[in-house]
Amino acid sequence: ADLPFMSDSSIPTLLENSAALMRAGAHLVKIEGDAWLAEGVTQLSQRGIPVCAHLGLTPQTVKQLGGYKVQGRGDAGQALVDAAIKLEAAGASLLLLECVPTDVGEAVTQAVKCPVIGIGAGPHTDGQVLVLHDMLGVTVGKTAKFVKNFMLEADSIPAALAAYHQQVKSGAFPAEEHCFK
Repeated sequence: ADLPFMSDSSIPTLLENSAALMRAGAHLVKIEGDAWLAEGVTQLSQRGIPVCAHLGLTPQTVKQLGGYKVQGRGDAGQALVDAAIKLEAAGASLLLLECVPTDVGEAVTQAVKCPVIGIGAGPHTDGQVLVLHDMLGVTVGKTAKFVKNFMLEADSIPAALAAYHQQVKSGAFPAEEHCFK
């Protein structure tokens, strides 16, 4: 379950909100940020709460990032790798890496032992995720480069979902046109 905006504004608030999500049936909590999350990840992990740390483009803070822009270019790429290592050491069970250059997605995946899931992070992560609305071509507004409309090749939603699954497993998605340099 994704912690809502500002529900991690302090360690006590993070612990309280994460515990509430777990009691409601979550299997882990996803928090957005950077290396500064490490203390909170440690606190959650020590209490038996699995954590997914979301790095790169973090939608909850997109206005602070200057909009929906690729993160981790240049020296910022190494900073993302360093943050991933720090968050894994703090206890993160999973990393989600969004809207970063392919080489950064690969570097993060090689630097950590926990699974790295990419959304616009290239084909070299351990897994892929794509928002259902994007996958089905019903996104309002500008479509991100890393999105593929699987409904264009399918005659039904189940067929589109099956095509996504097959193309991720075969390595056909994400293709070069869905990746950032």
